[in-house]
Amino acid sequence: MGKFRFLILFGVFSNDSIAQNAILGDPLEPVPSKVTGVIDGQPPSDAIILFDGSNMDSWEHVRSGEPSMWAIKDGVLTVNNGTGTLVSKQSFSDIQMHIEWRPNSEIVGSGQSRGNSGIFMQSLFEIQMLDSWNNPTYVNGQAGSVYHQYPPLVNASNPPGEWQTYDLVFKAPRYTRKGQLEKPAFITLFHNGVLVLDHVEVLGSTFSKVPEYRAICEPYEIAEIRDCSGDLPLLLQDHGQVVSFRNIWLREL
Repeated sequence: MGKFRFLILFGVFSNDSIAQNAILGDPLEPVPSKVTGVIDGQPPSDAIILFDGSNMDSWEHVRSGEPSMWAIKDGVLTVNNGTGTLVSKQSFSDIQMHIEWRPNSEIVGSGQSRGNSGIFMQSLFEIQMLDSWNNPTYVNGQAGSVYHQYPPLVNASNPPGEWQTYDLVFKAPRYTRKGQLEKPAFITLFHNGVLVLDHVEVLGSTFSKVPEYRAICEPYEIAEIRDCSGDLPLLLQDHGQVVSFRNIWLREL
């Protein structure tokens, strides 16, 4: 065994990618699971489908727990303004997610009042959706931002009325048994195929006056205290504007 390889194997080098991911030599195990990838827009074979155009069985009203009152037509889900934010019935930790969304083709309002919605990781960390085509606003509130924390690297928005895609990887925060933050959340986001958030460290909840991490917390709009140190549901926001969705799926990591 060469000296360089020996040093790596015994931890002299502290590079995280080497320490956590590298398998040196010619191992036969573990064999990666076989997954059918995205083909003709169809989700991977191990995806959890949250909306396929047919029903809203995976979602409910964030406060009442009643069925969604958003409208479904021709396989497209559209916010029914004022009926409330939706919460996923399942809870998640680390995920890869795909969601397609479309601001209304009719331009109404400006800034944060134009095509505004959002997808909240673990009901705490919002990735902003907004009609950001020729629509100035504060930079960490435009489409592709971690709301009030990180602006996107570029503005990859399509014109209003056109479909947009988010493909993201979310790594959930980790807490010690005593409820202390051990590792923060991280988000990577591709907007319309363009990298706009590059493994950014989430500073904490995006809706509170000051970003914070708490093992026991009150997620956005859920209005009840929960254990926030494990899996939590997603939120799909009703912000009072016309925004549509299709093809929502994720993979647990």
